[in-house]
Amino acid sequence: SERRELLGQVVSDPLRIVPTLVTGDPREAEEFMERALSDGHEGLMAKNLRAPYTPGVRGKNWLKIKRAKTLDLVIVAAERGYGRRHRWYSDYYLAARDPETGEFLVVGKTFKGLTDEEFEWMTQKLKSIAVEERGGFIRVRPEVVVEVAFNEVQKSPKYPSGLALRFARILRIREDKSPEEADTIDRVREIYESQFGGRGHS
Repeated sequence: SERRELLGQVVSDPLRIVPTLVTGDPREAEEFMERALSDGHEGLMAKNLRAPYTPGVRGKNWLKIKRAKTLDLVIVAAERGYGRRHRWYSDYYLAARDPETGEFLVVGKTFKGLTDEEFEWMTQKLKSIAVEERGGFIRVRPEVVVEVAFNEVQKSPKYPSGLALRFARILRIREDKSPEEADTIDRVREIYESQFGGRGHS
């Protein structure tokens, strides 16, 4: 664009214009994404080519694209949802196994990903393995494994594990997996340490 050309004329070291790609080829876009990730970036920014550039405003014409990661985690507690979800235990505490102690350490919470039918199934399942149920909260035996997608792992004082998943959402219920086969807290730490070129992120 004319704006980029003008910027290129005035920007000099150590500053530089970030690489851009205009393409309709998914494979080319995927390769561009892989290069960004290998260089230690979080992902890409996609912009509507017809939209004007407005300083300090991202808006709906800009989209942040990140590569989602997945973990198999265990549900150890849940809360009843709000609004339409108030009938179900639909806000789930997700935990990773500590191989040294056998405990399950919470690394996040989500209500995203399941259908109404799955919310109903999950509510009945959690009631059947409840250890404690009071008000809108239920604590359960660590038996239900779910595959969870997330964008990154952050440091967090909120959970004893010291870590929390960002933008967690459930992809599917893993009835084929036992809690012992779920991912460990060591794996969560590995992901944290490997992010952003090994710098982690807080």
